[in-house]
Amino acid sequence: MSLDDYRQLTFERRDNGVLLITIDRPDKYNAADEELHGELARVWRDVDADPDVRVAVITGAGKAFSAGGDLAMVERIAGDYDRVQHMLREMSEMVYNVIGCDKPIVSAINGVAVGAGVVVALLADVAIAAEDAKLGDGHVKLGVAAGDHAAIIWPLLAGMAKARYYLLTGEMVTGAEAERLGMVAKALPRDQVLDEALRVADVLATGSQQAIRLTKRTLNNWLRSAGPTFDQSAAYEMLTFMGPDVVEGYTALREKRAPRFPSAAD
Repeated sequence: MSLDDYRQLTFERRDNGVLLITIDRPDKYNAADEELHGELARVWRDVDADPDVRVAVITGAGKAFSAGGDLAMVERIAGDYDRVQHMLREMSEMVYNVIGCDKPIVSAINGVAVGAGVVVALLADVAIAAEDAKLGDGHVKLGVAAGDHAAIIWPLLAGMAKARYYLLTGEMVTGAEAERLGMVAKALPRDQVLDEALRVADVLATGSQQAIRLTKRTLNNWLRSAGPTFDQSAAYEMLTFMGPDVVEGYTALREKRAPRFPSAAD
């Protein structure tokens, strides 16, 4: 694909080889449907291959970074083996394409980041969040295992005790708390987030490209070494998409009530 082929990501080429990527579905708080999920998985290969790009900055249009998976998409996937198999392959591509992209990636987390959004937000090489942004992995509240990116990065960023707490409870963490825990590089007032991300991108884009890219590649060996753990978590998430709890999870969300998961029934 070329950048012209994307429909839910928009691009702005800036000075010094900085590419600003905007998740552009603001009417849905940039929630990922099948099309957007696929674009977020593929775009990093195109960024890596583009000779005019040195650094990518990714942010969300409107008030959110990305509010997770579109609920209608979740309903379509649940219990559908072919869709589950496709999603397993695509979520793996998203994680490994971000890790494998030689160009530095800066995330400007301007609002809520959940699901595929928080994958990109936290796997970025430099993450800058709004102090009042909310980040989280809410898989367990939906009735599925925490897959996506959580097992590969949360223990490394936040430590095992905090990773266990947030991933087992599904609670959200604010941008300010994420900075305190070491999950993001900086937390700033919302209106300063994108400007700071672009400033950092310019620093990276005007530095020694070989030195910066090889440093990124070396640091990401920590993530590559956790690859088997991620692969297992992704498979477990898709396994639970074939069970009854996820049906209750998305039904409860639709009905705006607390879930009554079959696996927790007396």
